[in-house]
Order: sequence, then structure tokens, then C-alpha cells
Amino acid sequence: MTPVFARYIAPARATPQLWRLPLALALIFGMHLAWLYLLAGALPGSLTWGTVLAAQTPLAVVVLLSGFGGLLLGVGVAVRIVHRRPVRSLIGPAPRALRHFVLGVMLLLPVYLLGGALWLALAGWPEAGLAPSVWLMWLIPLVFVILIQTGAEELIFRGYLQQQLAARFRSPLAWLVLPSLAFGFLHYDPVTMGLNAWFVVAATGLFGQVAADLTARTGTLGLAWGLHFANNFFALALVAPKGNLSGAALLNMPFMVGDAAEMRGMLLFDMALILLVWGLARLALSQGAFGA
Repeated sequence: MTPVFARYIAPARATPQLWRLPLALALIFGMHLAWLYLLAGALPGSLTWGTVLAAQTPLAVVVLLSGFGGLLLGVGVAVRIVHRRPVRSLIGPAPRALRHFVLGVMLLLPVYLLGGALWLALAGWPEAGLAPSVWLMWLIPLVFVILIQTGAEELIFRGYLQQQLAARFRSPLAWLVLPSLAFGFLHYDPVTMGLNAWFVVAATGLFGQVAADLTARTGTLGLAWGLHFANNFFALALVAPKGNLSGAALLNMPFMVGDAAEMRGMLLFDMALILLVWGLARLALSQGAFGA
């Protein structure tokens, strides 16, 4: 355990009891379900919950991702009530976290843009998605809800779970691996992904492991959140497979998420890019590029 990670988990050491963990998680996901219920009741007439889940229009994507606001609210309330500490204690020192967030975005986006261009050159050039003028109109709402979605997931998995498990267990298997496995398995969706569902679990689990490792080495959520935000912005707002979750993308890949061979190849390539980004981040950390 690095000194910066020891300082990062210090607030969790005040209430490390395991019984608090399921209580907090129940509160988090209970508030999430309540938020989704309220959101479903407030949908405009042009939307149903089915069209929101399909996310084939910009409005549907924005509404779908805004559903993560319940998780964001839930983790804040759960940490305050169950552990008697503020949600900011899950993030680490704010100035350093913000700097790491920006550096994470600047690290991942160029790699994904170059890698995506290479992939599309091999797999077939993309098709037009949203008209550029429409995409620009939706850009600010998209950035906002992707920040909410990625922030909620990072606060729960690399913030709350990683901190509390590290405060209770010395073994990295508990605080580094278990939250990453949970993060991967929660993305299991055979209805949407078909035969690629387990490849999605592998790809998201790998990203979770990379994010957990970088959180342990930096002592803030900033770098993991920046990488997560940039990854999801690329996948949701720039280039997306046709079909589900493609409604806000500027470009569409020439296949759908359920197409086994094409989507599987893209997921494997994405995993290779994640490992490349992780290696670059570790190199930058070893050279002091992220600062103290």
C-alpha cells in the first residue's frame, strides 16, 4: 500500500465495520431506484422508458444517463449517514484530484482517437450519426450527464468500496480486485449484447482494475474519473456502434452492438487500448508528470 493510498483511505478507518457496507449499499441502490421511479414519472410525452433504455436519440441518452443522479445522491447520503463523513472524503484532495482528472482526459482521448481511426480504417469507415449542428446543440448536456454517470460509478467503486475494503483488509485481492469484478459483472447485459455480453464484462472489469490501480497509486479519484469520462465520452458522443446507445454519437460504426464478430473485435481492441493507456499513466506517474 502506497503512502498516498494510506492517506486516501484514512477517513474510512474510523468506521471500517463490515456490517456498514451492505447497509450503505442498500441505501445507495434504494435511492437509485427511487430516483429512477421519479424520472420515469417525469418523462415527456415523446419518450417511454423503453425508448430511454434503447437510447437512440440524444434526448433518450441524456435522460438515461441522468438516471445515475440517484446513485450520486445515494452515495453522498449513505456515506454521511452510515459512516458519518462527507462525500468529498471519497475523492481525495480536491486540487490534486481536479488536476489528475484533466490529465486523465488529456491522456486517454488522443490514444482513443488515434486507435479509433486505425480500427475504423481496418473495419470500414464510419457512417454519419447526428448532424454536426445537432450534435453541438446537445454537447453541453451530454458532457454534464456523462460527468454524472462516470462520477457516480467512480465514487461507488473506486471511492466508497475501495476505501472501505482497504480500511478493513490488507490484501489487494479485497480492495483492488473485488470492486473491479463487481464493476464488470454489473455490465452483464445478454439482452443487448448477445454473445458479446461476457466480453463486455471482461472489458469493463479490466477498466475497473486499471482505475483501481491508478487510484491506489495517486490517492485521488481524479485520474480514474478522467479516464472514465474520456472513455465514455468517446464511446457515447463521438463514435458508437449502431443501435442501442448510439443516439448521441457524431459517427456510427458500420455494425450493431449485437453483431458478434465485429463487436467482439472492437472490444478486444478496446482492451488493448486500455492496457496501453494504463502503461502510459504508470510511466507518467513514475516520472512525476502528475505532480505531488
